[in-house]
Amino acid sequence: MIIIGHQWIESSRFCKVFSIEDIQKSEVGSIVLLEPLADSHDYARYCKKNNLAFSVVVGTLDDALFANALGAKYILCEEDVALMIQPIAQEYLFDTRILVLIHSSKEISKIARGHIDGVIFPEAIY
Repeated sequence: MIIIGHQWIESSRFCKVFSIEDIQKSEVGSIVLLEPLADSHDYARYCKKNNLAFSVVVGTLDDALFANALGAKYILCEEDVALMIQPIAQEYLFDTRILVLIHSSKEISKIARGHIDGVIFPEAIY
């Protein structure tokens, strides 16, 4: 299981962006965070073209399928959406990993029991 943003584990930081300029200014090694896909698909293509790791906030299976096809490293979504997407991701061997935003370490085991790829704490997002 992937655990991002927990104090015990060194991990990448996710940088929210709203323009190409934001992407260009993001810290080296950070993961660009796009949201929502309907408004940021051009940014996703830019990231893919420039070999930049990016993640996308999704709320539907369709968005998850497009995010994977666009080359997203991570999909961030609510637990209920993740539970719907994860079996599809496994069936189709997504390269994209599914993450659920959590606020407490106590939530990790619950997400793990749902066989979701990983979790992310808000501390990892700036």
